[in-house]
Amino acid sequence: MLNHTWEVQLQQLRAELILMKESIKETSSDIIKGGYSKHPIFIAHREDIEIGEVILDKDDMSTHWSISASTLEEFVDKGVVQADKSDYFKENFKDPKEFICMFVIHGTEARFVFIPYRASALDNN
Repeated sequence: MLNHTWEVQLQQLRAELILMKESIKETSSDIIKGGYSKHPIFIAHREDIEIGEVILDKDDMSTHWSISASTLEEFVDKGVVQADKSDYFKENFKDPKEFICMFVIHGTEARFVFIPYRASALDNN
């Protein structure tokens, strides 16, 4: 269960994703079609991070969150996902055509969430 602070942050992120979802979906498709990975991961962050590549910068977009693109393979290489847990991660990975796999970093905490692309799911909350 998420605490109130996380709920507020996720609500704010969902509101911003309404503006960003098409760019994220296109990047996800490019990662898969380009053969880079079958498991694209997007990182929502407020501070600079050392994983992934920024695709939507909060300063350029006047938002609270920047979004970086990465892959499961990079997360394993950087030790964010343990190598022996990658199969479990793949088994539980939702269809990237329907869901954004988002790694949300807030303060010293981080969590994976799957967010549907469809507008009604992003508009709620």
